[in-house]
Amino acid sequence: MLLPRILTAVIGIPVVLAAIHFGGVVFMAFTACVILLCLYEYGLVLTAGKKPVHMLSLMLFGLLMAAVAILGRANLPALELPDNLYPFAVSIVIFGVLFIEVLTPHRSWERVTNTFTGVFFIPWSLAHLINIRDIPQHGEYLTLFMIITVWICDTGAYFTGRFLGRHKLNKEVSPKKTWEGAAGGTVLAVGGALLMRHLFLPDLFSVQEAVWLGLLVAVVGQVSDLAESVIKRSTGVKDSSHLLPGHGGFLDRFDSYLLLAPVFYYVVLYTTL
Repeated sequence: MLLPRILTAVIGIPVVLAAIHFGGVVFMAFTACVILLCLYEYGLVLTAGKKPVHMLSLMLFGLLMAAVAILGRANLPALELPDNLYPFAVSIVIFGVLFIEVLTPHRSWERVTNTFTGVFFIPWSLAHLINIRDIPQHGEYLTLFMIITVWICDTGAYFTGRFLGRHKLNKEVSPKKTWEGAAGGTVLAVGGALLMRHLFLPDLFSVQEAVWLGLLVAVVGQVSDLAESVIKRSTGVKDSSHLLPGHGGFLDRFDSYLLLAPVFYYVVLYTTL
């Protein structure tokens, strides 16, 4: 599995870095594609695990939430959106999901809640990537700081766990993850954060702040990873899809940012800038 993992990274990493560098509409389109693929895989995971979910509502209203979240967060001076856009969109989603469920045979409240979870959680969380990228002056490097630190953490956790892992982190949720892997990933994440600070943001962060942000990225990112694993384990599914050889699916690759992107954005916004 190591070779496909490396080959996917060799192809995928330049695409991600290019989208971050160009920003604007390019990064918005990239994030929108990621959100839609994650929504689709969320539906696949639940369906494979025989958990009820309404795929039409999931994709239709997930697309609406993604569009509202992305456009509402986009730094486009020419785009003027009404002040009540968010509550209006949420109202449409609530009405639409329930209306379609009422018209569907064998109505199920579990299907409603599973659909709502995907519609709200995935687009809203991942749209914060655009918030981070649109931070004036520092957006590109802050996005690189977070994403590269996550990559370093994941890689460190993978290899540390593979060679030194002995104690299971949470066997029921993620059987292969170990405390040794989590610790190794955290240590390397802090080192990666210090490197990113030295290369890109020496005037924005102090060394101490970079250490704390590295710890934040490592801890919240790994907890977010486990949160997505809870969904998969509850359905008996190992990977969200096989679109990314060696890495599973897009939901597997971007699961760290589901909780991390909002937390990182607000921490940086209210404590650093």
